[in-house]
Amino acid sequence: MKKLQYIKAFCFGLMTMAVSSCLNLEPMADMGDNMVWTKPANFQLFANQFYSWTRDFQMGNNTYGSGTSDGPHSDYRSDLIATSSVNTFSQGTNTIPTSDANYTTLYKRIYYTNLLLDRAQSFDDQESISVPIAEAKFFRAYLHFELVQIWGNAILLTKPLDLDSQELYGSRNDRGEVIDQIILDLQDAAEGLPETTSETGRVTKYAALAMLSRVALYEGTWQKFHVNGSSSTTNTNRSTSLLTIARDAAKSVIDGGKYQLFYNATLGTESYRYMFILEDAAQCNPANLSKKDNTEYILARRHRDGDNLGTNITHGMLANVCYITRKMANMYLCEDGLPVEKSSLFGGYTTAVSEFQKRDNRMSTTLIQHGQKYWNNDGKWRTTWTDDDLENSLTIDVRSNSGYQNYKWGVEREVSDSYESMDYPVIRYAEVLLNYAEAVYELDNTISDQDLDLSLNLVRLRVNQNMPGLSNAFISSNGLSMREEIRRERTIELFLEGFRIDDLKRWATAPAEMIQDQLGVKVSGTWFETNWSAQSRQLNADGCIILYNGRTWNDKLYHYPLPSDQLQLNPQLGQNPGWTN
Repeated sequence: MKKLQYIKAFCFGLMTMAVSSCLNLEPMADMGDNMVWTKPANFQLFANQFYSWTRDFQMGNNTYGSGTSDGPHSDYRSDLIATSSVNTFSQGTNTIPTSDANYTTLYKRIYYTNLLLDRAQSFDDQESISVPIAEAKFFRAYLHFELVQIWGNAILLTKPLDLDSQELYGSRNDRGEVIDQIILDLQDAAEGLPETTSETGRVTKYAALAMLSRVALYEGTWQKFHVNGSSSTTNTNRSTSLLTIARDAAKSVIDGGKYQLFYNATLGTESYRYMFILEDAAQCNPANLSKKDNTEYILARRHRDGDNLGTNITHGMLANVCYITRKMANMYLCEDGLPVEKSSLFGGYTTAVSEFQKRDNRMSTTLIQHGQKYWNNDGKWRTTWTDDDLENSLTIDVRSNSGYQNYKWGVEREVSDSYESMDYPVIRYAEVLLNYAEAVYELDNTISDQDLDLSLNLVRLRVNQNMPGLSNAFISSNGLSMREEIRRERTIELFLEGFRIDDLKRWATAPAEMIQDQLGVKVSGTWFETNWSAQSRQLNADGCIILYNGRTWNDKLYHYPLPSDQLQLNPQLGQNPGWTN
């Protein structure tokens, strides 16, 4: 199996990797096997490299860990955003790759977690290395979960195997067996990790529990709506067990009281947007807050000022680079808590900004409106952080691409391209609250108002304090679906953070959602019709821009195909259903 064919040869060489973090995570380059495992500090030093393996920005990178870019979990592979070229994954036309760096990278990293755990067994003072042991279990679970999300069934590895081990050349373990081991690892990690750490960025007990809620919710809903990739049969006993784990893990994080949603009175409704661009180097928001003020990130990929991230975050996401679709814009509720098709407050599409009026405030802090003043990191930037900065600003013109433009992830201070130092949220508290609401609902197809107020409504109302909370009476009186409103909230809150395509797959709604045309703004009968002379794209029957059509879905797309080189090395792996070499 190629995934381990050269691991042993450079096991300790890999430890020279540069780790972009506020932690001291740069392992020694010369730690040989005869000395690495002789003292607790070396176990910790070895475990430090694990922190460079989480998701991150890395825009334009197709491989694992690419965060908001076109990686396996990217929103670009979903139904909500597009770019200037066809995304074959979103379009349903991707093919079997010859090789896949995601596959080999994940298994190489699993090897290192197993190596630490194996060497720890013979160390005399177990208590002194309890934290790196727990960290290794957390990241082993994290990496195996990536395998399940991408490929479904996967070879489960819980020890560092020699290259000639027959276990490396066998068939894949059933996804359920892998998930069970992931859950066990995360439960063990929660027991071994501290509730808080003195060093920002370390995994804690609550990070393990939050990750457990993510895993169990994912697989619990998968088992509820799928069996063997089909949505025709459900596995009730399995889904109930997993959803109970998800609910309880999320509730433990809530009850722990260590985290809260980020909100600042000075920032007000802009709190949601500024949370994602908090830095430490210089003032980066009107309230002069920094990363230490972020109470929401449970686990983040940390970045230091002065580090080259290797990717241009602001220019890679701000304004017309990211083609936000009409579908996403229409998901935002109106101030009365109703969808646009049901609300009397909806302003329609007549002007370039009418649809933004009286909407969920996250719409205007995630999408930028035509004519709005804004700043970026090189042409015009903020210096006083007062209204005086408006004299040195840019003005957005949305008349390009989809007609909807992105505001999220764009810094406002002067900083060289790719040197932004905001952290990437691997797990944040808002997700945990939404995990709880969804797990509770999917367990019995019902959720109490008390549980909604404990979870989802906190997320919805932090920047929408005049909006009514979601309740059973509100659902009933307005002919809404509780399930759809819970899913709507998740989609809006976690937009551009790498959740949407995996959510569509686990809900088994991808066949209906992914075949829809990707649309831009409504042109016919609106301001755009007479003010966008360069608009030459095809329009649909409703007069909306068609970005991409002819999109397809086949149930084989629930999982990625295994790369052909791995199947040549080990035919026992078996290709995923529907894919043929």
